[in-house]
Amino acid sequence: MSPPSTLTITTHLTLLTLLTAATSYLFYKSRRLKLLKLQSLNPNFSPRKPKLIYVSQTGTCKTLAHRLHALLASSNLLFDLVDSKDYEPEELHKESVVLVVVSTWENGSAPSSGRFLADWLSESVSDFRVGNLLLSGVKFAVFGVGSRMYDETYNVVGREFSKGMRALGGAEVLGFCEGDVDGELDEVFDAWSRDVVGVLKGGVEGNGGFVCDASDDEVVDEDEDDYDEEEDVEGGEEGIVDLEDLAGRGPSRNFVVEVKKVNGKVNGEKEMVTPVIRASLVKQGYKIIGSHSGVKLCRWTKSQLRGRGGCYKHSFYGIESHRCMEATPSLACANKCVFCWRHHTNPVGKSWQWKMDDPLDIVNTAIDLHTKMIKQMKGVPGVKAERLLEGLSPRHCALSLVGEPIMYPEINSLVDELHQRRISTFLVTNAQFPEKIKALRPITQLYVSVDAATKESLKAVDRPLFGDFWERFLDSLKSLREKKQRTVYRLTLVKGWNTEEIDAYYSLFDVGDPDFIEIKGVTYCGSSATSKLTMENVPWHADVKSFSEALAEKSKGVYEVACEHVHSCCVLLAKVDKFKINGQWYTWIDYEKFHDLVAAGKPFDSKDYMAPTPSWAAYGAEEGGFDPKQIRFKKERHHKAK
Repeated sequence: MSPPSTLTITTHLTLLTLLTAATSYLFYKSRRLKLLKLQSLNPNFSPRKPKLIYVSQTGTCKTLAHRLHALLASSNLLFDLVDSKDYEPEELHKESVVLVVVSTWENGSAPSSGRFLADWLSESVSDFRVGNLLLSGVKFAVFGVGSRMYDETYNVVGREFSKGMRALGGAEVLGFCEGDVDGELDEVFDAWSRDVVGVLKGGVEGNGGFVCDASDDEVVDEDEDDYDEEEDVEGGEEGIVDLEDLAGRGPSRNFVVEVKKVNGKVNGEKEMVTPVIRASLVKQGYKIIGSHSGVKLCRWTKSQLRGRGGCYKHSFYGIESHRCMEATPSLACANKCVFCWRHHTNPVGKSWQWKMDDPLDIVNTAIDLHTKMIKQMKGVPGVKAERLLEGLSPRHCALSLVGEPIMYPEINSLVDELHQRRISTFLVTNAQFPEKIKALRPITQLYVSVDAATKESLKAVDRPLFGDFWERFLDSLKSLREKKQRTVYRLTLVKGWNTEEIDAYYSLFDVGDPDFIEIKGVTYCGSSATSKLTMENVPWHADVKSFSEALAEKSKGVYEVACEHVHSCCVLLAKVDKFKINGQWYTWIDYEKFHDLVAAGKPFDSKDYMAPTPSWAAYGAEEGGFDPKQIRFKKERHHKAK
């Protein structure tokens, strides 16, 4: 038997395609006839109740959908509000009207609750047996929620929903509209919602003055009379993103609510801390300074005020925890780390696009707010008058509260203000701004967060905004190498994420050549929709010690384990040739000497202001890094049995 000819195969495929189309058409016609018959038999008959489906990861789309649902109800438009995880996609062709509010999650994927629906839609579009009339009786509209910081995947899920439903024959009553979580999401969504009501009532077509699904993906208010189309709005690609769990109520960099012209140029400056972000951070105990800075009283400051022990920096470097001020000049960050202890309630962004406060005002206000919080410790059991008095004069500033401090354009001036007050600086950067690291003036101790050792794991752990995050990371380490003052790699160990990368971590030692390597177990901060971490991801101190010893052994004597702080689950590696003299570690800092060196204005390096480490802070000491001058206090816990 001879094989079929090309002509025969082509003919069969053509017939199959025609048959599929005919079947879809007959299905559509039979459905329409059935509806008409039911309506003729019962004048009160109406098709299935319209659906409002939300696809949400952190709750923002759910919140927006509830708001739209209330608006529809107030307009006598009754919809079923449905979570995508509870919706059966095979029922979609039976609907009359469907509204979808959908977010885009990690790597351009749909949230877990809507993945089945998204996959079903995608598979149906590519399945030739389904045909392009499946949803021909369905009217729909889609609103997408995403972060424009992720350029390539911005609102890709919403766009695919819109495209897929159109491909299956659905009638899109409003063009796809999208909201950027970096700003006026609420305003854009509310305008779209009003248009939805208008269209459903048969009175409005369009998007209420908002251009949604524009070719350049921008959202512009067409009613703005003062806008000159020939001039570019400053800001471009890089701006603020208020995380989805804040429902995007912050300022937008692309949606210009009030465009002003100053000297012929468009001025779109916004305040970084919006009312919603401010309320969230204040609830967590932050004192907000101006429009973009913050200060908070550390638990270890309270602890040492009460004589109950200091933090690991007291053990490793000799700071006085009760005289340490924890602050930041930039609440914004360029990462969304899985272990973020602020649960991503701060803004994120790629560059500085906001109103900028004066560094002198920031320092003065930070010290004022810090001392007011110290005064509130008066009368607390264990707090003595002399220790409280010392606490009112801060001697150290940990610029690591939250966010990325070197994003602040006047960071050098701010550091100068602190040093002039003889307040030491411990600055932590997240290794995404190498040029800013290069431009930094002497810092008492400069940290770079090394949260993972490979490109893949760094992307998974830090969830960076920059597409070239790995190159920026390596360049940041190279910039650190050029610094003459004390430098530190800060490693945060997360079991199941980055604890198996000892060889890869060691390969990074030569890149930045740090003086110290801090290795700390991740702190579990409770459940969060933005993080998958559980207590299973928290290593024991024994795990941190084993990792640290293995890493030191890899260095072949260049680094050794020098100190530990058991309570913080933290170990310090130090360079032997610099900081170990005649068997004695010199990891502590002579702070007065440091300030004298800064004031002198002459070059100096990390060896010029080191001080001997006390025996109780040394690795393996029975005190475990706890200062014997303090009184150890252990809480009694009475957890109910499950």
